[in-house]
Amino acid sequence: MKLKDNTVNMEEVVVVGYGQQKKASIVGSITQTSGKVLERAGGVSSLGAALTGNLPGVVTMTTTGKPGSEDPTIYIRGVSSWNNSNPLILVDGIEREMSSVDINSVESISVLKDASATAVYGVRGANGVILITTKRGNEGKAKIDVGFSSTVKTPSKLPGKMDAYDAYELKNKTLEYEMNSQPSSAWPLVRSQSFIDNYRNQTTQAQKERYPNIDWTKLTFKDYTTSYNANVNVSGGTKFVKYFSAVDYQHEGDLMRVYPTEKGYNTGYTYDRINSRANLDFELTKSTKFMVNLSGSYGRTKSPFTVITENNYYAGAYGLGSDIFYPRYSDGSWGYSVDSGVLQPNPLSSLALSGVQYTTTTRIATDFALNQDLGMLLKGLTAKVTVSLDNKFIESQRGQNDAYADYQQKSIDPVTGNVTVKNTNDATTNFDFYPSNTWTSQGGSMQNWSTYRNLNYQAQLLYGARFGDHNVTAMGNVARQEQATGDGLPSYREDWVFRTTYNYKDKYFVEYNGAYNGSEKFATKYRFGFFSSGAVGWLISEEKFMKSLTFLDQLKLRASYGQIGDDSGDRFLYMDLYNNSTTQVPMTTALGENSSYKFYTQSQIGNANIQWEKVTKKNVGVDFSFFKNLIAGSVDVFNDYRTDIIIKGKDRSVPSYFGATAPSANLGSTKVHGYEIDLRFNKTIGKLHLWANVSMTHSVDKVINRDDPDLTPAYLKKAGYAMNQTKSLLTHGMYNTWDELYGTTAFDSSDGKIPGNFRIVDFNADGVINGTKDQAAYGYPTNPQNTYNETIGADWKGFSVMVQFYGVNNVTRYIENSSFSQTYINTAYLQNYWSKDNTSADTPLPKVTTGNSLSGNSNGNRYQYDGSYIRLKNAEVAYTFTSKAIKSIGLQSLRVYLNGDNLLLWTKAPDDREVNGSSAYPTVKRFNLGVKVTL
Repeated sequence: MKLKDNTVNMEEVVVVGYGQQKKASIVGSITQTSGKVLERAGGVSSLGAALTGNLPGVVTMTTTGKPGSEDPTIYIRGVSSWNNSNPLILVDGIEREMSSVDINSVESISVLKDASATAVYGVRGANGVILITTKRGNEGKAKIDVGFSSTVKTPSKLPGKMDAYDAYELKNKTLEYEMNSQPSSAWPLVRSQSFIDNYRNQTTQAQKERYPNIDWTKLTFKDYTTSYNANVNVSGGTKFVKYFSAVDYQHEGDLMRVYPTEKGYNTGYTYDRINSRANLDFELTKSTKFMVNLSGSYGRTKSPFTVITENNYYAGAYGLGSDIFYPRYSDGSWGYSVDSGVLQPNPLSSLALSGVQYTTTTRIATDFALNQDLGMLLKGLTAKVTVSLDNKFIESQRGQNDAYADYQQKSIDPVTGNVTVKNTNDATTNFDFYPSNTWTSQGGSMQNWSTYRNLNYQAQLLYGARFGDHNVTAMGNVARQEQATGDGLPSYREDWVFRTTYNYKDKYFVEYNGAYNGSEKFATKYRFGFFSSGAVGWLISEEKFMKSLTFLDQLKLRASYGQIGDDSGDRFLYMDLYNNSTTQVPMTTALGENSSYKFYTQSQIGNANIQWEKVTKKNVGVDFSFFKNLIAGSVDVFNDYRTDIIIKGKDRSVPSYFGATAPSANLGSTKVHGYEIDLRFNKTIGKLHLWANVSMTHSVDKVINRDDPDLTPAYLKKAGYAMNQTKSLLTHGMYNTWDELYGTTAFDSSDGKIPGNFRIVDFNADGVINGTKDQAAYGYPTNPQNTYNETIGADWKGFSVMVQFYGVNNVTRYIENSSFSQTYINTAYLQNYWSKDNTSADTPLPKVTTGNSLSGNSNGNRYQYDGSYIRLKNAEVAYTFTSKAIKSIGLQSLRVYLNGDNLLLWTKAPDDREVNGSSAYPTVKRFNLGVKVTL
């Protein structure tokens, strides 16, 4: 059976490991979606981002909106190992990066989640498997699809920050309270109201430059930018050859605002990518078929040449005070701070004068497969041999290197009006300073350490037969993989895989799978391992006693159990490793004498017993359909128990007097349990088709053993808590008066508390607040425990409309937006601050004076936020023209659509991030207008 480009067949056939099965016979936990569903994802360029909400059990977390770096972190049914929880991703059966595939070339994506579905992948299937199948041609005349879309991108939610006027008002109010304990430090920082008034109602350029009131977020980021996509694919074929070929071009524009200079180059962040693909199927004889897949991609990322991390832009755009300096003065000088303690540079000059470099990533993938029908030997027997070779090359640092740019910088003291110029004279000539233009062109260099090669070859036997009411299938596959990166030693895997299925009268199903896997990561004793699983199913709706239930279309019960391995740990952990000293060892200090010998030093103690991590997976599920497919869906309950998780030597509880870093060992264990609910609704009324998909995934993980020290209190151990459990000092309200503050538990250092500070809980009740010993579990882990999706749509004649809402909860984010982090930085965020008239506030007064020494532990859980959110993930309105007028000009159809991605957001977090950290490039909203023509 082959996948065809229509919804009905997509529902009947499901892509599974090393083959396909009828959906009715599936007894494992497998979810599938089509390329057509992903194409409505609102103009996203990342295939991973398009998966969000469309596959129950799949959790995606977006970290950045930077062009070319928008691939999300993906988990299947939660996190179960601290070494690696990423799923295995296969494109046309070969392990490849998801970013190597363009959305328009995808036929279907299947997600394998339980043991029966993933066991055939052995040591690579422990975290789940994502199977991406690309489109193929069908016999018939050539069909040409041409598409173009243009996208407007705008920043999503950004942190709110006070302007200079409001920040000074808050600072004065804070200093009023600090005056009691630190008058000598606080008083010089107080500013009069007449001074503060200079930051409002400014009328002259001189006033704006002396009293800057800058919205750094607005100056750093544009209001919008554009992206666009163009794609063409041709499919068709004859009896001898069927073909699908496609070319896709993607451009991602930059939200960073780049100010003009006289340098002669244009920097910033952009991404351009060309994907091409040709899938060919040759029917050499009636029993022999030859398949060729040729694909490639060329991606070019533009970025500043000087190494400027996203964190620097975050500090500049969000961390700089509105009054710190004017961005660029009227005489052309760039603003800077004369205070050496201001770590954040001027983000505008840093970007505009940083040079520009282009990084290109070239991927080439080739698959060759020969499929032979051996029916002349045994009816139903086929053989398949596949060879694939992938290569990836990366070139960087091609462009204009302006690392030593020297330019004029200036600062004006708002109190005195004194002007400070950073460069007064040229360092070489001692003449008046003049900005240099000394950038150099560089031709680029290959990142040899990133060059990647992946060679796979496999042979497969397939058998399927029906004997009356008995249906039997069997599959055997042997595969070998060789991977190499840079000049490193190649790594090898070898897999011997089988799958057997049996069903009786298409009602009772049994499946057994196994894999004998080999990995060179372990010593000879543990180099090979056998992992297997079994599953059973009962299509109870086919029983005679159920036929009276006329409302019941289908009801199937299924269960699976099995064990999967994982070899994702580091290589050579079983070996003792040594470093060769490149210098001679010093012998005497006074005489400066060195030994004439060089020495080898042991850098790693090997553990010959290091072996696979193992996951025991249990799954019970039910599939159902009622009222002629009006309501359909599935419910799954799962439980994963992972043992022998590798704990690296530096993380083990081995005392320092051991004298070296302990060897890594298989000591860890975790549990993950949860459930998935997937509901689908379909109703046709005349020419109106209404549909909806609703799903929820609940996944909770727990560390069972992490080799915590025995004498460590239970609340400080990692065992007993979620893998990424948030831990923090806990708070219990605030001190509203000095009377409440007196006699409270002291910090172990810097105990300068004042009213308006958090009351920190002395969790271990030892009479002292300590930042390490008093930390306890707070909130939830950093990965969401619950995800929700609801998609609603309607089709009427040529019109179609859909909206998709996606949300998560039971997740905690750490976002440190600290007001007045330094005495001289007037950065204040829009928050509900405490005051004597607002004692119910949720944010304490910030600390200003350095003399008012207050432990950083006083922040408690201030920067821990409820990371729950609901977002309007996607929405689309479209119309497809298929009238005679369209066909009279040679078109089969014309589809015009308007859709969007990440359109609305409801959250308590201060910005739109889905992971901890300080990634600067904002996530984006997309508004996408496109057209698709079929010839």
